[in-house]
Amino acid sequence: MTNLSHIRNFAIIAHIDHGKSTLSDRLIQECGAISEREMTAQILDSMDIEKERGITIKAQTVRLSYKADDGKTYMLNLMDTPGHVDFAYEVSRCLAACEGSILVVDSTQGVEAQTLANVYQAIDNNHEIVPVLNKIDLPASDSESVKKQIEEVIGIDASEAILVSAKTGVGIHEVLEAVVKKLPAPKGNQNDNFKALLIDSWYDPYLGVIVLARVIDGCLKKGQKIKMMAANAVYQVDSVGFFTPKKNFCDELRAGEVGFINAQIKQVSDCKVGDTIVLANNDNSTALPGFKQNQPVVFCGIYPIDASDFEKFRDALAKLHLNDASFEYEPETSSALGYGFRCGFLGLLHLEIVQERLEREFDLDLIATAPSVIYKIHLRDKEILEIHSPAEMPDPVKIEFMEEPWIKATIMTPDEYLGAVLDLCTQKRGIQKDLSYVGQGLNNRAILVYRLPLNEIVYDFYDRLKSCSRGYASFDWQMDGYEKSELVKLTIMVNGDAVDALSFITHKTRAESRGRAICAKLKDLIPRQMFAIAIQAAIGGKIIARETVSAMRKDVTAKCYGGDITRKRKLLEKQKKGKKKMREIGNVEIPQSAFLAALRLED
Repeated sequence: MTNLSHIRNFAIIAHIDHGKSTLSDRLIQECGAISEREMTAQILDSMDIEKERGITIKAQTVRLSYKADDGKTYMLNLMDTPGHVDFAYEVSRCLAACEGSILVVDSTQGVEAQTLANVYQAIDNNHEIVPVLNKIDLPASDSESVKKQIEEVIGIDASEAILVSAKTGVGIHEVLEAVVKKLPAPKGNQNDNFKALLIDSWYDPYLGVIVLARVIDGCLKKGQKIKMMAANAVYQVDSVGFFTPKKNFCDELRAGEVGFINAQIKQVSDCKVGDTIVLANNDNSTALPGFKQNQPVVFCGIYPIDASDFEKFRDALAKLHLNDASFEYEPETSSALGYGFRCGFLGLLHLEIVQERLEREFDLDLIATAPSVIYKIHLRDKEILEIHSPAEMPDPVKIEFMEEPWIKATIMTPDEYLGAVLDLCTQKRGIQKDLSYVGQGLNNRAILVYRLPLNEIVYDFYDRLKSCSRGYASFDWQMDGYEKSELVKLTIMVNGDAVDALSFITHKTRAESRGRAICAKLKDLIPRQMFAIAIQAAIGGKIIARETVSAMRKDVTAKCYGGDITRKRKLLEKQKKGKKKMREIGNVEIPQSAFLAALRLED
């Protein structure tokens, strides 16, 4: 049994690619949690998709045993968190389950936008923060100016920041000593009634739902009955344990510890992230505050390509939602695509990852419609509608005015790319709010604060920001209310039929250029048929752009050699009639690759 004062729960937070997962690897190695033979790079990034993309998507927990220089043995519960803004909900859940944070800053890049966002989240959770400067083995490392930057931009003391190289293992021992000495022990009473916070859950095909929980008070043993307070569901505990990062079973979980609970939970809906778990006979316990509900900002429809997969798809969404509570879904139908679900995500990368996980983990073939945001429509009869997709848009005659969501974006960029970044923000209808500088010499960086319409950044803003700054600019944002705007619904028609999967709502000034661009792109993507295919962009009844995919032409006059010209004319007239009939009854199949490519439009 570990004394509470010998437990430390901490998260590793940082901007993307500053070395969180590599630092986790070195800490695991230093504590001897697994043998050298079992060690792999980024061992906590367990999903194939994480290894392929080189990013962390799911926060992972690992329990380490560390013998400190003072001779005491400490239990360390480490949480490796994602860095990308689309997975900020994972970070917020980890921070709620910890008492301290290790802030990793790349000593060659300095403080970036997501560094700021994650630090402020940690400060909101009253965390003790230990700054760590990583990548000191690189020639471009400039530790002193980055320390100044941390003090100037974030406002925390960095004079004792630990210099490490997670790649070579320099300074890892000092990090562990700082965790033990500077971070507080968890509060809680091991003799009180059992109470735990549900941090995460996932579905196991053999065991049902497995829950990851942080025990606040008391103790939980195998065989006891637990109750999920939100769902009021009671289950008997089969086993409890923790990750090292391998699965280890133990006799009990006590206050201050983080571990998993297996209780043969079959009802996926009973496990809500942020719920409080208590013993079944404890009726007078108060629920923990849980986590702030996240707000999806990007919406799109996802449909199975094979309609018979709909039930399998619904089941897959419920199971994936267990493991990623930050996306939402509700059923919808489309005339072109059949039955599917309208899903809400925290960003475009989040959408991409969820779609890829559904396809890989549940063996589904899916198609997604154009991403959109929530618009507010004020009707003439004073009713206010919130719409997620262009299909829900009412008749323009009934609309008084429309509002679109705006965001407040913080962009950090090296000085030499400032012009290109300002130009990009202006193209996206942005309004500059603030411009300041931090650092001197080579590390001189501009911090831009802009107000931008959310629907402008949903498509390709992040990609274009990275390309115009050669990858050095970083970007973070939060919602900043709604504003009145001149918006129109742009309908894309192929062969005279509206394709609702490609229709979208856009600003009036952008409609024509975007319509032309999509039509031009579809012309290259749609396979040629035996008849000409018209691709049109329309606002209401007005066509604003058109392209034509020319027909494949069979040379029907090849067999005519010499003779009267009327023979050839007769054959050509016959072909013309056949093509006309074909166009009336012909069906144009748009390949899925064409949908995805058409949605990824460069301006």
